[in-house]
Amino acid sequence: MADKSAIGRTGEPFTMPIEWGKVREFARAIKDPNPAYFDPELARREYGGVPIPVTFLMTSAFWQDERSMPAVQFDLGRVLHGEQEFELLKPIYVGDVLTGVTRVADVYEKPGGRGGVMTFTVLETRYTNGKGEQVAVARSVILETGQTVNSA
Repeated sequence: MADKSAIGRTGEPFTMPIEWGKVREFARAIKDPNPAYFDPELARREYGGVPIPVTFLMTSAFWQDERSMPAVQFDLGRVLHGEQEFELLKPIYVGDVLTGVTRVADVYEKPGGRGGVMTFTVLETRYTNGKGEQVAVARSVILETGQTVNSA
């Protein structure tokens, strides 16, 4: 049974400095050839600073710990990453220091294809910059698969 009482639960805020070396490494790893990630002067002229690749916020996991994640119980043997979504509200540049807060946005169930019930937990992380402006929202869906029904 889905634990809807978890909805609204938040973790402690965490900070994430946006560093050029990490942005450059990430862009290389995802094979994004945009010169803005590799040439800071060009990026300043064209964009006002070195921007981040759209999915760069995935690296926030390296800045989080158990305190920054809301307390939610999962059977780790049945957990899958279901979905990831990024909503960029304002530009994020190298040199920014983001503060993220993760909360449980929703919990719901659906019947499983092999029996049992699947539980979906939607985690939403809101990011603000050093000026206190909300710059991004990341949503992640954690899926706990249903246990198959044993027939006797």
